[in-house]
Amino acid sequence: MAAHIEHLVTSGQFSLDGGTWDVDNNVWLVGDDHEVVVVDAAHDADAIAEAVGERRLVAIVCTHAHNDHIDAAPALAERTGAPIWLHPDDLPLWKQTHPDRLPDHWLADGQVIEAAGADLTVLHTPGHAPGAVCLYDPGLGTVFTGDTLFSGGPGATGRSYSHFPTIIDSIRDRLLALPPDTVVRTGHGDTTTIGAEAPHLQEWIARGH
Repeated sequence: MAAHIEHLVTSGQFSLDGGTWDVDNNVWLVGDDHEVVVVDAAHDADAIAEAVGERRLVAIVCTHAHNDHIDAAPALAERTGAPIWLHPDDLPLWKQTHPDRLPDHWLADGQVIEAAGADLTVLHTPGHAPGAVCLYDPGLGTVFTGDTLFSGGPGATGRSYSHFPTIIDSIRDRLLALPPDTVVRTGHGDTTTIGAEAPHLQEWIARGH
């Protein structure tokens, strides 16, 4: 059976710089009937474990280390034995949420994470966070963008560890270079495509946020 994508929405809170907001997060599962990868273990380890079911959880991949994307990762890892992967540049953010538990492995640009015939290539796309990554699978025609690119524009860059010119560079150089029909599966909200977002790059730059 070929790899396919499953989608789960979990709810919780995002906290940074002294503020807290209620958020809904997209959790993505990529795999088949036997093994699966989880992209962003957000908020609810029980719900994610239920979605994984009896399958082997190969990896818990964090697109970045804001608390709403990683808060359930250690509990899910403990239940399943799966390793947590994070880009090392996001370790300071990770420690704000999990000071006593390090990720198991460090993501690197160009690395490929394999499960069930899926090949997820790591694209380091800093800006929303220093260690933000996207995961691109040409075979599935999709890219998991975390909070780097949404339907309607770049992720937020108004808080600590974020930088607007950097996220624009990441989107222009790494994401908009992908085929236009590539489906963009985001950390929050609706999916979109590279082709739908690419024409708006100059608008985003002009808005400057």
